[in-house]
Parts: sequence; structure tokens; C-alpha cells
Amino acid sequence: MSLAQYRKKRSFKVTPEPKGGKPENVTLKFVIQKHDATHLHYDFRLEMDGVLKSWAVPKGPSVDPSVKRLAMMVEDHPYDYKDFEGIIPKGQYGGGTVMVWDEGTYEPMTKHATKKEAEKDLLQQLRKGKLVFIMHGKKLKGEYALVKSAYQGENSWLLMKAKDKYAKDTDITRKDKSVVSGKTLLQIEKNPGKVYSRKTIDPGTTVKDKPKKLQEKPAKKAAFSVPVNIEPMLATLTDKPFDEPGWIYEIKWDGYRCIAYVNDGSVELKSRNNKSFNEKFYPLHTALGQLKVNAVLDGEVIVAGEEGISKFGDLQNWRSEADGTLLFYVFDILWLNGEELLQLPLTVRRQKLMETITENESIRISNAFETSGIEFFDAASKMHLEGIIAKKKESLYAPGARSREWLKIKVQARHEVVIGGYTNNEDSSKLFSALLVGVFRDGTLHYTGKIGTGFNEQMQQQMMKTFKPLIRKTSPFDTEPDVNKPSRFRPHPPKASVTWLKPALVCEVSYTEITGDGVMRHPSFEGMRDDKKAADVKEEKPLPAKRLTAASSVIDKQKMIKPVAAGKRKTLLNPTDETQVRVINKHELKFTNLSKIFWPKEKYTKRDLINYYYQVAPYMLPYLKDRPQSLNRHPNGIDGKSFYQKDVTGKAPEWLETFPYRSDADNKDKEYLVCTNEEDLLYMASLGCIEINPWSSRVQKPNEPDWCIIDLDPDNNPFEQVIEAALVTKQVLDSANITSYVKTSGSTGMHIYIPLGAKYTYEQSKEFARVIVKLVHAQLPRFTSIERATRLRKGKLYLDFLQNRPQATLAAPYSARPKPGGTVSAPLHWEEVKKGLQMRSFTIANMMDRLKHEGDIFKKVLGKGIDMQKALDKLLLQFEENG
Repeated sequence: MSLAQYRKKRSFKVTPEPKGGKPENVTLKFVIQKHDATHLHYDFRLEMDGVLKSWAVPKGPSVDPSVKRLAMMVEDHPYDYKDFEGIIPKGQYGGGTVMVWDEGTYEPMTKHATKKEAEKDLLQQLRKGKLVFIMHGKKLKGEYALVKSAYQGENSWLLMKAKDKYAKDTDITRKDKSVVSGKTLLQIEKNPGKVYSRKTIDPGTTVKDKPKKLQEKPAKKAAFSVPVNIEPMLATLTDKPFDEPGWIYEIKWDGYRCIAYVNDGSVELKSRNNKSFNEKFYPLHTALGQLKVNAVLDGEVIVAGEEGISKFGDLQNWRSEADGTLLFYVFDILWLNGEELLQLPLTVRRQKLMETITENESIRISNAFETSGIEFFDAASKMHLEGIIAKKKESLYAPGARSREWLKIKVQARHEVVIGGYTNNEDSSKLFSALLVGVFRDGTLHYTGKIGTGFNEQMQQQMMKTFKPLIRKTSPFDTEPDVNKPSRFRPHPPKASVTWLKPALVCEVSYTEITGDGVMRHPSFEGMRDDKKAADVKEEKPLPAKRLTAASSVIDKQKMIKPVAAGKRKTLLNPTDETQVRVINKHELKFTNLSKIFWPKEKYTKRDLINYYYQVAPYMLPYLKDRPQSLNRHPNGIDGKSFYQKDVTGKAPEWLETFPYRSDADNKDKEYLVCTNEEDLLYMASLGCIEINPWSSRVQKPNEPDWCIIDLDPDNNPFEQVIEAALVTKQVLDSANITSYVKTSGSTGMHIYIPLGAKYTYEQSKEFARVIVKLVHAQLPRFTSIERATRLRKGKLYLDFLQNRPQATLAAPYSARPKPGGTVSAPLHWEEVKKGLQMRSFTIANMMDRLKHEGDIFKKVLGKGIDMQKALDKLLLQFEENG
């Protein structure tokens, strides 16, 4: 428990907010305060560990289970804050009107004999990132959950209402009066002398009427009227540049991130990890002091070369003006004249920045360009810059969050790493031969390679002095690296001795690529980074630009996306001839009855189906390659008679690959068709296989599936319940750090895939899925079932884990389905799984447009599999905790 951050942000000589308070011993309290600061929001506070754990909820709480509210976790507040209602003076942190919108008691779902036991339970849930509790408020009642989410940075959570007797589809925030004073925000605001705090001041008393012990002398002007420990907002790494409306682009300066607090000549420069830059970069401290402003600025400190381009190594070695031109490039303004600007759009903040800051020899404004991101990146590449930053024009400033509304695209591969030791070769006269470095992964240091170039003898001498007090006897890495291991580049490396170091120092490294085993290739030392904490240096993988720039609104824009013809694969068959012959990869295929209607309502024909599979083949084949197929044939369309065909012995062209099996029915040797190439897929489509059903394993490892599947199979359940079950499944998986991917079934359900990497048997996969569905069912017993027999499910949604048996098949990603509408089994971003998602949004008519826009978002299913044992350990821990 710590209130240091809370107190540091406030001047209690000015604000009437409480400083502390001692909790009662009987029940746990909560309060929800409606707060009209720069932007109206709700502060959701739960008593825990002697303080109020707090979240800012921009849209306020909801009583509708289908609605999930973003909740940004903020600093702890003192216990007495639950009674605070009044006005925080302008210029103070959070300045504005505060109302106690709701209050009451709350408790965890599990009953406990004492408050202390209940609190311990809740604190454990908090640490694990998922809180489930029952609220007994005047407005909010029943079960709620707070679930940690990385969607908008490390501090983001989701606030959700569970389905119970208190759930409604009404807007609870329309109840706009205080439960303490009975007043609205406007009524409180119109009485600026009033403070309705039952702890600090009696209700209704004015500041003039305060008791003597509460009266204060007039406040002196503080040196800073804003917080002095703001954590900078961070950008998410993405894989490539893009062109999207609503974004602007800036240069990624190769320097130190810096927050400058400037107040009428007083200046404080702070690094990203809150270290002072005042003395280190004294020219900038002086130059900022000459600005006649009262503001908080965000920017980058660089050393500029003759062409104005920065180089990190020059900044690292900068000692005085003789070492280069020191510049502070400002790109954001967070506070101005006591007014918080964090919740204003970026375009508005930049306008205020341009109006406020006058450039001089040391202070520059970083330009923002509303142009093509791809062209801007190309220009940055030609100038040998580190990279570019893309920012949404309407993005708000979220301190400390790694936002997806700010993206960084690097020209060259660079990363911060933690130094865990150094080597010295027997044939070397160097002070050290190489640095052993890594990044933190799940709290432990993971080895990423050794750096043997980029430093001179003078740098090494200085580094050795820094290393000396950090020497330790054992390796700090999770797995001790073998520094004498031969490679194809150095089959006989010189023998090296190792000195291990406490993992406390950070340096910057450039490299060409990351190998398959996670080690940097051709790394080169760029400089030390004393502006970052070692514990904050974590693995950073680029996310797809298409996903980051468009995923949040794909569903809403389904009907608005226009077809993109450029680069789109043309159709295979012409629109008139009933019979057509095509040669695909030297194999001749004959297509007949092409005008036969397969989907009557939409008038989609067999020709449309074949053309679709021809176009989607490059995206779909990775999920079909080398897999036996169960043929589900609909020769007369979705309303005609259909049948399954497994055995193709003597019935398929000789060029088609097959896989033998022994039939249990008649004890005969038979053969599955194996789909490997484009012509195989088109042959199946020519047979009337509307849907494509592959095994989960390949012929090379027939008993080792590539993925584990959770099939959400509804009876007559509304699709909203399928969505809810999918999200609960994801919560269960996320809590055990299990990577998952989701797609629509194309029919009525959804499929959740977990990559296994062909390392486990079907039996292991099935039992693993059984554990998962039991945990999901425990949270949703009202409408889900894990009973295999249909009669025992009683109309409930079936959480099917038996799809993970040998020879079981499921519709492949991008497979068409024999259902009205021509629907497709469509991979989704998890962000799309929400209220409003509809199966009919994904069809053979629009899937290619989506793929052109989104790419194949499912391909990581075929990547490195999870560690099932580690995942099981975490899942079983949930069983123990839930009894």
C-alpha cells in the first residue's frame, strides 16, 4: 500500500481532498465518483489493503452484461476519499467537480468468515488480473468483474456486469444525482464554496465556516502546479508502414525520451524512468528556462550531426557542447497554465504546442506530416533515420500506456537489452570480448545473444568500472548460455571465460534479424541506456500494421468496405460456359454444371463457389496442406441431398495424394484424399464440397495435431451467448498466458484455436481442452454444457472439446459453409468479438475484400506451439482457487 503518488500530485494547502483515513473492520466499502475534470468520467474505487484501489471509467459503469467498459487503473486513493464530494480547484491535479454517484459495500464471490480473509482473496485476484465480486450499492447491485486487458496499455482493464437478476439493458448513468447530497454535478458546481465531504468538512458548510483546525492560510504559489512524475505515453512496434486516413507521421528521433516541467523559469527535466536530466543536459535546462511558459512538454533529447540527423552513440558520449549540438525536439504538450490537456485530441494539443513554444537554438518542435506513411517511411530510410512514428490524429494522451494509437515503425532493427555478463576470449587482449545480453520474459532474464562489436577501448574501460560492483557468481539468465558453443560461422570458437553480472544495466543494440531460436544475428553495440530500468526491458515483437490500424472498427465497416481490385486474384472461370477445362499446375481439371444454384436465396452458383476457392486458395492452403480430408459433398447445393465421403480409393485422379486407413466398419484398407496444392482444393470444390474439413494433424505426424480446438456449438442459444462464452474462454486462456485465435464457424457457433506446434498427441490435446471447458462451464453454468449426449444438454450451448480426437474434422479457416447467405468460417481479431458481431457479415461475396484489407490474421495458429505443461499448471491452479 502506498499513497505517495497520490500525495505527490496534490497540494493539500489548495485542494480540499483528503490525505488519508483508517478503514473500518467490518465490511469492505466501494465508491463511484462522477468527476467532471477536463473530460467527464467515473472513478471506480474498491477498498483493499487499507486504501481505495482506483480505476477511471470514461463512459461509466453499465448494468448491461453485453457492454464492457474500459477502466484505466490509476494511483491508489486514501480511504477517506470515499466520502469526498466537492470541487477540486482549477490548476490542481484533476481540477473539477466531484460527485459521489454511488456507494456501498462489496465482497468477493467466495464467502469468507472475516473481512481480512475476503481482502486477501481480492488482492490475489487483483495480482492475477481478474477481479470478480458482488456489489451492494444504492445504484449498482449484483455480480461484476474487472479483467485486465492489454488493449490500451498495461493499466487498462475492462469493467463488466454479469448476467443476474440485477442485469438490465438500461443506461444506469442517467441516474445523475449524488447519493450523498442528492445534488447533480451542475448544482454542486454552482456552489463553489460548498464542500459535501462527510469526513473533512460537514455537509453544507462553506470554506469560511470551516472549524479553525481545518482553516488554512492562503496558499502560496507552488513551484509547479502540475505533477512532476508523469510517465510518457509509449508507442507499439509494428511491422511495416501503411497508408490510412486519420493518421499523422513524425520522425522517430534516435535519443532519450524526456518530460520537461517548465514553470516561469523553473525547469525540471526527467527521463523515462524519472531520473533528472538537469545536470547531464545543462544547455537544454538553460534554454527551457528562457521560455516564458507554464507547461509540461514531452519530447526527445538528441545530438544532431551536421545534417541535423541524430545518432544515439553521439548522445551517449555527450559531455559538453564540444561533443555536438544538443537539441530538445518537442512533440507534445500535456499541461498548460495549470490546465490538464491529456484528454484533448492530439491535433488540439499540437495546435496549443505551436501557439505556446517559440523555437530557439536548442528547442525545436518536431514536425508532424499528414502524408503517405509509406512514402514518409521511404524518405526516412533514404536519410538513414531510425524510423518513423505514426499517431492517430484524435488520440488522447495515456501516461505510461503503450498505446495502439501511437505506432513505431523502425528502419533498422534496434532493441534495448539487459547486460547479464561479459566474456573474455583466451586469444583476446581486450578488456572484454563480448557482452551477454537478454530481455525479461515472465519475470526472468531470457538470453538473446552476445554483442562483440560497436565499442572502443575507452568505452570498455568506462564500462568495466560500471560492471565491477555488479559481479555475481551465478548466471542471471533463465537458461545459462553456452558461450563456447560452435556454430556454422565459427566451428572452432576461441575458448572464453565468463563473468556474470547482476541484471541492472541496459544498453541499445542494432542487429540484422532474430533467428528461430530467439538470438540476434550480427548484433552491434550502440550505447548504454541509463534512462531505462532493466526490469522494463521486455521482448517486443512487431504487430501487423493492418491489424493495428483497422481492427477496432472492422465489424462496423463491413458494409462500407469497397472492393479493391488492385492485386486481387482474378476469377478462374468465365461467367457463361457451363463446362470449362482448366490446367492448374500441369493437372487438368474439368468443371461442369457451373450455373447450378448452390445458394437459392442469394443465387450463388457452383461457379461462384469454385471461383471463391480459387481466389482464397493462397490464404487457405496453409491450413489444408498435407492433411487428410473428410469430403462433405453437396452436389445439388445447400438444399439438396448431401453425403460424407472419406474413402477415395479408385475414385480420384492418380495425381492426387492419398493417406491409407483401416476401416473399422468392414475391416478394409481405404484411403483419404490429402489436400496439398491448389489443384487438390479445386478438385474437391468440383465435387460439390461446399465446406472443406481437414484433420488437425498432417500425414507426416498423423497423431500430433497442430492445434487444439474449443468448439462453441449452440443449440437454440442466441448468438450473444456464443459471444459471451467466447470471451469467457479467452479470459480463462489469458489468465494462464495461453495464446488463442478465434473464428466464426460460418454456421451458428465459434471456434477457438490454440497452437500446439505438433508437439503433443490427440489424447493430450483432448484432455487439455477438457480442463479449459470445465473452467468456462463453471463460470457460465446457466447456458453452457459439457455433456456429450444431446439429450443431457437440455438445449444449452455445448462446449465441445471432443473435436480434438483423431480423425475429427472441423470447417477450415476461410471455408464456405452450406448455410443460407453463403457464409464463411472467418478468422477474427479478438477485438471484433463483441455485441453486434454477425455471422452473415462474412460471405464468399466479401471475404476476398476483407483479406485484401486485413491479410491472414490466423496464420500464427501454425506457429510455435504453447508449453502445455506450464499452461496446465496455471489452469489447474484456477481449479484449486475455485474449489
